[in-house]
Amino acid sequence: MSTQATQFAVSNQSAHIPTPVSSRPPGRIQRNPPAALPFRFVALSSSEASHRDAELFYLQKQIHAQTPMVIVLEDGEELEGCIEWYDRNSLKVRGKSKALIYKSAIKYMYKLGDPGQ
Repeated sequence: MSTQATQFAVSNQSAHIPTPVSSRPPGRIQRNPPAALPFRFVALSSSEASHRDAELFYLQKQIHAQTPMVIVLEDGEELEGCIEWYDRNSLKVRGKSKALIYKSAIKYMYKLGDPGQ
């Protein structure tokens, strides 16, 4: 019985030895990339890049000055507060309460008390 167990272990070990491929170094495992990535970052054209830079400059200026802002969402809801931080997809606004807002949900924003509005 112990002979059969030994033979099984030996045959099982030989089945797991990877065969070397000439295009990669031996002992290295090649991993396939996932079929579809959930998010893709595409290269921006020069006009899109300058628009992005203008947006970032405006947000940085409002954060530094702690300017009270009114943020109008796509559904018409208005939020008042100061922008604390931002990233590629969202803003964090501090007002009566703190809110994390996706940029895609923002229709437009303006400074609170701005005479143009």
